[in-house]
Amino acid sequence: MPTLTAFVLTSLVVVAIPGPNHLYIVTRGVTQGRTAGIVSAMGIAIGTVVHIAAAAAGVSYVIAQSATLFAVLKWAGVAYLAYLGVRTLLAGDQPHEQAVVVQPLWRVFAEGLLVNVLNPKTVLFFLAFLPQFVVPAVGPVAGQVVVFGLLLMLVGMATDVVYAVAAGALSGWLRRWARGLRWFSGAVYLGLGVVMAFTGRRPV
Repeated sequence: MPTLTAFVLTSLVVVAIPGPNHLYIVTRGVTQGRTAGIVSAMGIAIGTVVHIAAAAAGVSYVIAQSATLFAVLKWAGVAYLAYLGVRTLLAGDQPHEQAVVVQPLWRVFAEGLLVNVLNPKTVLFFLAFLPQFVVPAVGPVAGQVVVFGLLLMLVGMATDVVYAVAAGALSGWLRRWARGLRWFSGAVYLGLGVVMAFTGRRPV
């Protein structure tokens, strides 16, 4: 129980710090409203489930130890974020009411999932942070990884929803500057790609 409590408290501090996932959620919330922000947060949460399964199966360890696999994952994520950024910037000016490109919610969800799955920083997080709380003598390591991973997902989802709701509350006010908002969104995507490009070097 003390270990679980320490893990939850530490996770809360870590995930509350603004990062790439939060920036993506805020961008969706500001451009499309609270619902889209929350849906993007759900997509990111499911992306965390993918990382949990990979970590429990040892795949994350293999990826982190292989320079080639790790590079493929990282640059796939960079390319995807760059694509989102360029697509947003080249959307073109539209009438005021439609200046912001509205994506179907299923696409918002899928993009959130991919942004998290293709984020090598998350892989390293599961390798460097989560294992510190695993105690092999207590039980199967894979089972503990799943439990801690799900706790991390719940804590992260709670903070993500807060970001989504806050961004959604500001969306109507910011939408009057729709052209600037489009440039802001595109810049955020490209910025996330740059952050990902310089994040998660292969550990030695």
